[in-house]
Amino acid sequence: MNYSDKKIRNVAIIAHVDHGKTTLVDAFMKQNHVFRENQDEMKQEMILDSGTLEREKGITITAKNISISYKGYKINIIDTPGHADFGGEVERTLNMADGCILLVDAQEGPMPQTKFVLKKALELNLRPIVLINKIDKKYASPEKVIDKVNDLFLSLASNTDQLEFPIYYAIGREGKVFAELPQGDLTIPNSIPGNVAPLLDAIIEYVPSPVGNDDEPFQMQITSLEYDAHLGRYLIGKVARGTVKTDDSMVVVKPNVSIDKDVEFDPKNNHVIARGKVRKVFVRDGLIFTEVLEAKAGEIIAIAGIDTSSISATVCSSSVPEAIPVIKISSPSLKIKFEANTSPLVGKDGKFVTPKLLQQRLEREIETNISLQITKSEEGYYVAGRGELQLSILIETMRREGYEFQVRKPEVVLLEENGVKMEPIEELVIDVPQEYSNSVAAGLVTRKAEMLNMEIENDQVRYTYKILTRNMLGLRNELLTATKGNVIINNFLLGYVPFTQQPEPFRRGALIASESGVSAAYAINTIQYRGQMFINPADEVYEGMIIGVNKYETDLEVNPCKARHKSGVRVNQSSITHIVLDPVLDLSLDFALVFLGSDEILEVTPKNLRLRKQFLSRNDRNIAMRDKKFAQK
Repeated sequence: MNYSDKKIRNVAIIAHVDHGKTTLVDAFMKQNHVFRENQDEMKQEMILDSGTLEREKGITITAKNISISYKGYKINIIDTPGHADFGGEVERTLNMADGCILLVDAQEGPMPQTKFVLKKALELNLRPIVLINKIDKKYASPEKVIDKVNDLFLSLASNTDQLEFPIYYAIGREGKVFAELPQGDLTIPNSIPGNVAPLLDAIIEYVPSPVGNDDEPFQMQITSLEYDAHLGRYLIGKVARGTVKTDDSMVVVKPNVSIDKDVEFDPKNNHVIARGKVRKVFVRDGLIFTEVLEAKAGEIIAIAGIDTSSISATVCSSSVPEAIPVIKISSPSLKIKFEANTSPLVGKDGKFVTPKLLQQRLEREIETNISLQITKSEEGYYVAGRGELQLSILIETMRREGYEFQVRKPEVVLLEENGVKMEPIEELVIDVPQEYSNSVAAGLVTRKAEMLNMEIENDQVRYTYKILTRNMLGLRNELLTATKGNVIINNFLLGYVPFTQQPEPFRRGALIASESGVSAAYAINTIQYRGQMFINPADEVYEGMIIGVNKYETDLEVNPCKARHKSGVRVNQSSITHIVLDPVLDLSLDFALVFLGSDEILEVTPKNLRLRKQFLSRNDRNIAMRDKKFAQK
């Protein structure tokens, strides 16, 4: 039986970061009675972004799906991340959808990630619906944005059918969607009545029903995982074909080919990685999973009872073990080396400290996060991802779980093509008030960025640059400081270009502790005139630890543990007690990763972040420097 006659729709919401995806999903749930009127969720925002880091940073990190009932139809909605660093989440979940809602900000227009997500959706032949959101902004220009969207479709579409799409308009924060652009002053809150019903009607009309024969052997690709304390791991995905029931015997298979090789898929070339029986079958009902007796082709389901955590593997009937080709994920552009902590203070904060525990944790991560690549080295593990944000999220997650480890300076991922070393290059879009435009332009010149375009509208300047990924490191913090926070920065991986040697960017030197012990206010009061401090009085320090940033380019050794010299000579008491210390420089994870030099290490624990030199003693550092100079000769 074909599923096309069933009342079900699977749709993904895709957009650039902060264009309103999660807010729109909130409106879907609240207006379709997913919650009772007295439930707390009716007063909340960003309901799906329930993770601590998601709420702290205000972004979607992992894709989620919900379901709502509307006019007798079941609509499965997939909310995807908008930040470029989490593009892998988009790639792995789009194959569950049959259509997509492309959200575009009515003022910003298409942005770098808009291009990325639309390209992936069109490659999968998803039927798009364009939604121009935030039409209530002061400088919203829906007509101009529609022209840019049309240009984007023209550049990405592979056939003429993809150039036909409906356009709707929305005030997402008010939960209102319109089939025609409403008239009047839209900047006045709640001046126009409305709801999300027009968009739900469009989903039913324009998004095709899922296809797949209910009577063929069962097959489902795993696109995400959840864990239940009683039933164990849930395998989540869209049923490609067949029917699944409790106690069905299943195998989990993967095609025995590399994801990087462009080869024709052979259904007989499978590798069985797990076996088991289905204990429970679930489907989404709002936010929660509800148990059902069976599920058929086209439905997004969760299966419990099969022990595997391999994203992109295929769960299928044991009688016909045929794998679906693995999900292709774009190559990472940045990598960081993870190592077991070797600090003198090792083990004081963390629960999980040993190299073996670090290895197990990273192996678990790669099973569920297919956009990361992990390779073993002699001293540790290189973890490669899309950018600084994705890797810093992993570091922050692990430290909050109780892990203690150390990381090295981020490096770009180099590829080799026909014997030529290649490096990643990105498109960079910067929106800044006109008064700060010169500061931004000057900063990009020093990083050897090539300007592609500049637009000025409503006292806002939009720069478009082409820049090497390695020259992007630390740029965000630099521009935020130069513009007093009045800048929006977005980037998109364009591809790879031949690697060229460049001098290291300028960085101020480090203030390095020459002694181990407890820092003293008297010593810090003297040292703070040499630069900015990371430490406060009574902090534990060790030799070789970086305790601040020097005013100059060279490193400087100082003793933060030095106490006032005691003598029999009487001194004025006020000169002893009157010590005024400057505020310390916040050693955040983002700052630390950018500040790191090639001979430095970031020590990460649940309670502390510490920068240190690779070689702690001055003698060892001098020997290493001498050996380096000798090797260069």
